[in-house]
Order: sequence, then C-alpha cells, then structure tokens
Amino acid sequence: MAHYDLIIRGGTIHDGTGAPARICDVAIAGGVIAAVGDIEGDAGEVIDATGKIVTPGFVDVHTHFDGQVTWEDRLSPSSGHGVTTAVMGNCGVGFAPCRPGERDTLVKLMEGIEDIPEVVMVEGLPWNWETFPEYLDALDKRELDIDIAAQIPHSALRVYVMGERAARKEAPTAEDLAAMRSLVAEGIAAGAFGVTTSRNVMHRTKAGDLAPSLYSDVDELCALAGGLTDADGGVFQIIPAPMEPAEVEFPILRQVAEQSGRPVSFTLLDVPNQPGDGWRYHMAGLEQAAADGLKIRGQVAPRPVGMFFGLDLSLHHFSSHPSYKAIAHLPLAERVAIMRDRNFRERLLSEAPEDSNPTTLMLIAAFRATYQWEGEPNYEPESKDRVDARAEAANLSLDEYAYDALLEDGGRAVFYLPAANYTDGDLKNVREMLGSPHTVMALADGGAHYGLICDASFPTFYLQRWARDATPEERIDLPDAIAELTSRPAALVGLTDRGRIAPGMKADLNVIDLDHLTLHVPTIEYDLPAGGKRMHQRAEGIVATVVSGKVTYRDGVHTGALPGRLVRRRDLAEAA
Repeated sequence: MAHYDLIIRGGTIHDGTGAPARICDVAIAGGVIAAVGDIEGDAGEVIDATGKIVTPGFVDVHTHFDGQVTWEDRLSPSSGHGVTTAVMGNCGVGFAPCRPGERDTLVKLMEGIEDIPEVVMVEGLPWNWETFPEYLDALDKRELDIDIAAQIPHSALRVYVMGERAARKEAPTAEDLAAMRSLVAEGIAAGAFGVTTSRNVMHRTKAGDLAPSLYSDVDELCALAGGLTDADGGVFQIIPAPMEPAEVEFPILRQVAEQSGRPVSFTLLDVPNQPGDGWRYHMAGLEQAAADGLKIRGQVAPRPVGMFFGLDLSLHHFSSHPSYKAIAHLPLAERVAIMRDRNFRERLLSEAPEDSNPTTLMLIAAFRATYQWEGEPNYEPESKDRVDARAEAANLSLDEYAYDALLEDGGRAVFYLPAANYTDGDLKNVREMLGSPHTVMALADGGAHYGLICDASFPTFYLQRWARDATPEERIDLPDAIAELTSRPAALVGLTDRGRIAPGMKADLNVIDLDHLTLHVPTIEYDLPAGGKRMHQRAEGIVATVVSGKVTYRDGVHTGALPGRLVRRRDLAEAA
C-alpha cells in the first residue's frame, strides 16, 4: 500500500486549467503532487475535503513584499487569502541594486509610493546585499509561509547606474543605457522574473519628488527590455501614465514588446477623468496586439482600487492641516481627546491643508468622495452615501461633517474611496475587463500601502463576488475563476511548476468552503518593525492552505510551518 505525506480526500477538484470540476483525491509526497484520482493508501496527514473545493495555490503577480520579506516570515495579509506564490518588485520600486550611500533614496521612494513608513524600513531592512544577485542570495536564506519571486525595479536600477543624475531631468548616456541593459540581463540570469517600471506621476517621495523612472523616455524602457532579450527570459511590467491618453501610452507598450520580443504586462484601470475611454482603447489594443502575435497582458483589479481614510490610517481629511500635524505623532486616544476640545476644533476648521506633495493634497481632497464603512465591507456603495452627500443632507459643511465623523468609534471610523474602476458607480466595466482573454486578475499590492490600501484580499473577493454571488449574466464560471487565480498568472510570469493540480506539479493547494467564504472589515495592528501599523483583512472559509506539501494555514490560523522559499526563474528554466 502506498504511503504519502498528505492526502486531501473527497474534495471537488478544480485543477486550475478551466476544465470541469471532479470529485476525487489528491496525494502529495516530497512536496509535489503524486497522484490525483481515487487514491488507495495512507498518509501522515489526511484532510477531509468533502463538500469543499480544492484548488491550486493562488499566484499573485503584483505585490511589494521586497522589504517585508527581509524582516518577516509571514507575508500577510496575502498569505491569509490563499496566495502561495507572490511576485514582488513591481512598479519600478524595490531595494536592489543599491549602494550603501543610496539606501536612503530607495527608502524614501518606497515610503512615498507604497506607503511604508520610513522608520519601519530603517529598522527592518538588513541591507546584506548591494547587487541584485546578492539580494536574491540574501532572500535564499529566508524561510517563509509562501514562495516569493523577484523582479528588477527600474528606479533602483537607474539610481545605481546614474547616481544623483537619476532623479533629475537628465537623459542617460549611451553608456548608462548599456549598463542598465547589462544589469537587467545579469538579474534575469541570477533568477529574476522580469524588470518593472512606472510612468505614473503619482509615484513620488513623501516630499513630492518624482520617482526616477518618471524621467525616462522610450529608449530607456527599450534598453531595459533589451536586457530581457539578451537573457532570453523575463516579463516587462509597467504602469502607464494614467492621466495621459491611452493613444499615447499603448503604442509605448507595443514598441517595448516589438523590440524586445518579450511579454509585457501593464496596469489596466478604469480611471476617472482619463482622456477618452482609456481602458477601452487599451482593450482594443490588446486585441490587435494578440492578432499581431505580441504577448501583452493587462493586469486588472476585480473591484474598485480602494483607499482607506481614518485617524489611525495614513491619510484623512485633516491630515495635512497644520494643527493636526502638530498632534499626529500622539497615540490615537490622545489625538481624539484633543480633537474633542472646542477651541482646537475651531482652529483646525479655520485652516487649509499644506503639503509639498501634490499627490497627498489630491488624495486628501478626494475624501469628499469617500463612504463610511459601518459594520460590513461594502465595495459597491451608492452615491447617496458619499461623505459630501451626507454632509449636505445634514446641512453641514464638508469640514464640519468630516470632523465629527472621523471621531466616531473612538476615532476608529473607516472611510473607503473607490479611486478607480468605479467611474460609473458600478462594476460593469470591471467585469468587461476581467472577461478578456488578454487580461489577468492582479494588482493586489500585498506588502505595500500599509495604512492606505488593503487589496491583498482580492482573491477572496474575486471568488465571492464573481464566481459565487454574481447574477447569472455576469457570473464567471468557477473553473475559469480558479484558472484566473492560478495557472493564468503563473503562465504570465513563467512559473511553470505550479498553478495546476496534476501529478508532478508543486504541491501548493487550497481547500475552500466556498459557501461560507467571507471577508471582514480591515483592522489596524501595530505589528511592523519600530511599532509600525498596517491593515489586516481576515477571511473565513479557507479551510486549509498547503505550500510545498506542508499545511501552512488551517481556518486562517498559521500552523507554524514555513516551507516558502525564493523561486528563481533560472531553476525553472533548467528543470524544463
């Protein structure tokens, strides 16, 4: 009789390919799937999955765990939502390559762009690397709850090559471009899965300085992609400029794909006030690119890209008012007590926000379009419940209403801004983007935006909203939904050993009680280095998560197992 390490018995198997489900068993031995079917034999552990679905582990191709992975062994909140592999280094920001004298530059970039407090990174980052291959070597020593894969960030690379010239409107020399191209090829050879960049002018330091990648032209982007060509591997990931016409941005994506011969993936959003129907132009461009033999994929969020505001979060309506800045360092209870003082209230309400970063001022101004969450998550709110609409109904100015609302629940009131993908007040455009064969569900941003965004719960939401609770005309069939979370993102970045339930594949799996899958409102916890805070969002219904054959989570509780490791692209290529 055969003996296995783990058998998952009687579950409804969705193998990740989009094929119809079947009820059978999965046997695991040595970290890989040994057999699928009616399995005889015993195992060191058996999970009864009767009435549950069994899926491959989820692959998240858009995260920012570049720092967190160096100081923490649990990559939460993503690992609490069935993610078993996270691809990091997106949007052109990260921490390698980096010379010792340039560390502060990269920290300030990550603080401004990805909302990770500087003090957290100063205490948490070990900086036991300089080059990108050395960074991978440092990650090789880490033991984690999920696997990680790294990409080469353009802004870090630009600073490494150009020094102080990287953050000025100074064109790179031919030697600079050659060096960047060579370093990209070197990183891919060492195991990176791609190179990433950003053209989004919102990507700034906290002081308001643009990310170095924003000073690049198309020739520089093509030089980066040329490094992928030289290494014969890797994906080019980019955020187009959201406020520029798609007619300007999509041709850049095409040029990179045409010149490099490598896959390109980009952030695809329905952005308010973008000239024309930008997302529709991108969708048409994807269709034409596919017809022309180019592999370009749009990364799509399954709900509004939402930002949270509150007194205990990174931003709120008064966070840049001078009087509030003077008390911002105090514990929440002390701030609330001060804000309840009538004289302080009058003084604060007489002020205007002041900040050197135009992005910060823009976000603060957007507070008027937020919705207060009361009890349960609501990602599809009605316009009548907007803060400015409630203020008008209460016959109060926006400032007066916001002041009182922020103090509710002892200052823990949470306000949600559907910043993108909600321009028409519904998710019809999102559903259209998700339905394209040329898009992949992504953009969860795990490991970033600790006090502003909590989208690491995308996989849970996606299954709830689109595969279980959607109306028949908008529903995504469950087998296709599972493929969208597993084999399709894995194929996009070249993770050839996972994303499917089949003998010989890596034993990363989820056992899910779909009927009871539930998301809760995010909570704030002070669990980062230096006492830094971040949002967590708990899910119910994920019965078990398995990484490399080890059960890492049961009903959302970590088992203590840390089988997750760095994945190097070169190792997968060699195995193939």
